[in-house]
Amino acid sequence: MKIIAIFASGNGTNAQRIMEYFSGSSQIKISLILSNKNDAYVLERAKNFKIESCVFDKSAFYESNKIIDILSDHNIDLIVLAGFLWLIPISLINKYKDKIINIHPALLPKYGGKGMYGMRVHQAVLEAKEKESGISIHYVNEFYDDGKIVFQSKCKVYPSDSPETLAERIHKLEHKHFAPVIEKLLMGKL
Repeated sequence: MKIIAIFASGNGTNAQRIMEYFSGSSQIKISLILSNKNDAYVLERAKNFKIESCVFDKSAFYESNKIIDILSDHNIDLIVLAGFLWLIPISLINKYKDKIINIHPALLPKYGGKGMYGMRVHQAVLEAKEKESGISIHYVNEFYDDGKIVFQSKCKVYPSDSPETLAERIHKLEHKHFAPVIEKLLMGKL
């Protein structure tokens, strides 16, 4: 059995989709949802799936081994960032080398980096008059959105798009591809 921990900071629609996808799996299990916000709706989603959750602050994340210890106690094989906005500390990256992945709502290396998340990304894509955008699933290193890309999927950008309409198409790509890519990674097929 491969065991996943999901880090999320907000609503958790990607986390929900991942929990749904693996809910009947005999090979892969979501063991833990971690959040840096005690009012993040993802925690309610975890409760609905009877998945343990953990809320932590900056001190626990950056100045202690508390999170590493919790992950170790759960025998985590893969850490999935699904809308988690903090930079991952080097101690966690070193402990889980090539075992932390993130999803980004653009075609990296464009439109990534500190502060590039959510509607800011879609606004930047539209301002640059890009013809396409998409999603990137990548390994996490010590820099924002900089790790090796595992998977990308594209969609068209239309002249009539707003950040909201583009975000809607990007969300569909995220929900379609994120969980299957996680499965392929864990099963050694990617």
